[in-house]
Amino acid sequence: MTKFNKGSKYQVGGFALSTIAWILCITSMGLPQWRVWYLKEPMISYSSVAFVGVWKACVYHHDNFSNIRMCHQYSYYDTFIPLDIRVSQHLMLITSIFWLVGKVATIFALRNVYTGRQELNVTYNAFSFSAVLNIIASCFVFLAVLCNYFSIMNKEGIAFPPSFHMPFYPHIQKVGVAMGVAFLAAILFLVSGMIFISYTFPLSIQVFPDI
Repeated sequence: MTKFNKGSKYQVGGFALSTIAWILCITSMGLPQWRVWYLKEPMISYSSVAFVGVWKACVYHHDNFSNIRMCHQYSYYDTFIPLDIRVSQHLMLITSIFWLVGKVATIFALRNVYTGRQELNVTYNAFSFSAVLNIIASCFVFLAVLCNYFSIMNKEGIAFPPSFHMPFYPHIQKVGVAMGVAFLAAILFLVSGMIFISYTFPLSIQVFPDI
């Protein structure tokens, strides 16, 4: 009879962390607050603030009576999208694909561990493969954050179409909350990858002779 030591609780935790990281990654993609633009000269006679995201831009106009919000989705074929946003779009989409493949590999490895299968190399390789994908995903999300951060620091403008009612340059440009969400996702991807890559197959497999 063979007893298997189910010592993979850290890998289960890594799986949970990678799932949370993916949720944060998807959330940051849907938020427009990657860059916050404060407009010095209001376009409609009252103060305005604009949010520039990876997939859409929103303008908020505030007066004493109402708040007006106008959002505009980007099309993949829009030519006005700058290179940094275009690169961020691709990096975030590839990250989601990598996470999905890594998730399948992790589930396969955890199944082997908890069913007591003696596929040592296969289980270890599955965890290692998932670890590599999660670490690469972390790097991709971090690069997307860096692209937008440097654009903010360099005060780069965007030539939005006239229908967006947004200037080429804002008066003040700051980091938005969506970049913080994406940065947290990058950290969690990295931590989950380190957990997976640290997996060692339990040595406490006791074999008792049959009577």
